[in-house]
Order: sequence, then C-alpha cells, then structure tokens
Amino acid sequence: MKHLFIVNPMAGKGKTAALAVPEIEKACKQRGASYEIHLTSCAGDGETYTRKMAESTSEPLRVYACGGDGTLYDVVNGAIGHDHVEVASVPLGSGNDFIRLFGDREMFSDIGAQMDGKTTLLDAIWCNGKYAINQCSMGFDANVCDKQASFKKLPWLKGESAYVASLLYCFIKKMENTFTISIDDGPAETMKVLFAYVGNSRWYGGGFMAAPLAMPDDGLLDFVIVKKDIPRIKMLSLIGPYKNGKHLGWDRTIFKRGKKIHITSDETAVVNVDGEIQYVKESTMKIVEKAVRFVIPTTSHYFEDVASGKISADRPINP
Repeated sequence: MKHLFIVNPMAGKGKTAALAVPEIEKACKQRGASYEIHLTSCAGDGETYTRKMAESTSEPLRVYACGGDGTLYDVVNGAIGHDHVEVASVPLGSGNDFIRLFGDREMFSDIGAQMDGKTTLLDAIWCNGKYAINQCSMGFDANVCDKQASFKKLPWLKGESAYVASLLYCFIKKMENTFTISIDDGPAETMKVLFAYVGNSRWYGGGFMAAPLAMPDDGLLDFVIVKKDIPRIKMLSLIGPYKNGKHLGWDRTIFKRGKKIHITSDETAVVNVDGEIQYVKESTMKIVEKAVRFVIPTTSHYFEDVASGKISADRPINP
C-alpha cells in the first residue's frame, strides 16, 4: 500500500502544518512505508491531485487529508469512485467536525495510529455534482458558513469562535427563507425556514451538533428543518440548545430520515457542502451508500462504542 499525505500548508494558520511533516516522515520511515507528501497550492488542488494519483495506479492507496474540513472535502471528492482508495483525516485545521464522532483531535493526529488503523465503509452526500462526507445545508446556517470564511482570516478567531462571530453578524441580516421542500420524492411543501440541514454525521460549524442522531454508515440521511416562526430576538435563546443538539423536540423542528431531499428557493440561496459554498435556486441532496473507505486510527474507540451501543442512531453524544 502507498500512503499519500495531502497537506494544506496554511492549516492552523501555517503552524500545525509545519509540525506535521516531520511527524509524517518519521512514522513512514519507522514502518518502511512507501509514501509521498503533497503540499497543496490552491483551493481544489487536493481534489485534483488525489484523483490523479488514484487514476495512476491500481494498488491500494491510503490518502491522508492533512488540514481542516476543507482538505477532507477535497480528498473525498478526489477519492470517490475509486474502490482501491482509502481516506484518512489528520486534523490540522480549526474545525475538524467530521472526526468528532470517531474520536478526538489527539487520536487522529497520531500518524502512526492512522497508518496502522483499519477502514470502515461510510456513506456520502451527493449535492449538485459534489460530494460531502459530513453535511449539507441551506438557509441561515449556510449564510453563516459563507461569512465564516472571512472571520477565520482574523488572527484571534478560530473554528468555533469564527462561527459564532459569523452567526451574530448574520443574525442582523435576513434570517427567513422561503423554501419548497420534498423528501424522497414525496409531496412538496412550501414553508418559511430558518435552515434545512442534511446530516451524514452530527457536527459542523466548529462544534454545533445539528444532527445529534446521524450515523454515517446507516444508509440514511438525517433531515433537520427548523421553521422561522418566532421573532428574531427570541432566536438568541435557542443558540445554546441548538449547539448542544437539543432542538429535535422543538415544535418548529421537522426531523426525518431518508435518502433524498429536494429544495427550491424563491431567490438565489447559499448551499453549504462540507464548508464549500454553492449559490443556487434549487438543490438536490441524496445519499451515496458505502461511498468512502474511511480510516479509523488504532487510538479510537469507535468500533467498540458502536458494538456496545454507546454510539447509535438512537442515542446522542453529550457535549
């Protein structure tokens, strides 16, 4: 097996990426592994290079997304469709929401544990020609994600704090969206929506548990739609419960599981696809089952927690 490390040199504002390369070299040399390190040069470079390497060989290839959720997004999109390619996530960024279900940052930062880890087949979300491994969304939270990129450039703001700053900024802007939504080709319903979240896993935005029951390998997506039916000022009191995954029981929340959702907007809307932004008037998001061979490091307890029922589609994980 060849090990390919896709490193975003700007991850962690350039500091964590610089520290990661020597650790990668050390772990690979200790194991006598065939490896390559590729430093990305621009947005999308990780996807292009992953696809190029996947198409150049038929031997097993393990690709490590060394960066934040954006680097993982690139690697996933380059790897999907290639059965001999495995995807690992080395968290060097400020968010790293997808790995939260499987373990903490320290577990996934251990390069040796990643190289010695085993894979599990996970689903993905197809959205307008791109793939998300974590989530897609439209509405207020997608607008927050769109603005978050600007706030993350500020030196004193990181993952969660940049998200909160963006949230407060967007709070004074337009919050209501008129969407027409159908699930699994069912009847379409037009409603005033705060946001519509499509979860393959549970967290986004630097720690907001939007889909507290989602499992990335159950063949289903979790649809969480929150209607806009209260005054703006009262929305502030909902941020904390929403962050902690306490919103599924709200009267204004629609929670369903399914394979596909179609959303049309009365005006151009933002779509958040694992942190990457699209601008559309309609969007289809559907599951792609068993699409990604994802590496679970040996330091993780995920397999044991699933076997014991500690992690399941019926049980949220307390923050």
